[in-house]
Amino acid sequence: MAFVVRVVVVAIALAVAVWLVNGIELGATSTGGRIGTLLVVALIFGIVNAVLKPIIKVIGCPLYVLTLGLFGLVVNALLFWLVGTLSSGVGLPFVVEGFWPGFWGAIVVAVVGFVLHLIIPDGIDRR
Repeated sequence: MAFVVRVVVVAIALAVAVWLVNGIELGATSTGGRIGTLLVVALIFGIVNAVLKPIIKVIGCPLYVLTLGLFGLVVNALLFWLVGTLSSGVGLPFVVEGFWPGFWGAIVVAVVGFVLHLIIPDGIDRR
């Protein structure tokens, strides 16, 4: 249940990012297609963050220390951009058009996800 809740939270956060950030586009036309695309992109987002982010943190540890953590914003932007590229590569109509849309999209997804996880009771979302 907690996994499903996390995927839905990320999908909602992605929808907000599509709505707020120019350069992040969701090409599906029907409501069902949009929801399905957002859920699959949320799964891809979770896999990319679970697999690549820890590796990048270990390798880039000196840069994190040197920049007092600001390098994390760059890493998140690049990973968000990668999610857009992978999604487009598998035929999903989700596009991130560059670094800056990825940068702002990653920030929006992080903030919206944080707020939604605060609202959801702890019994449902076991973190």
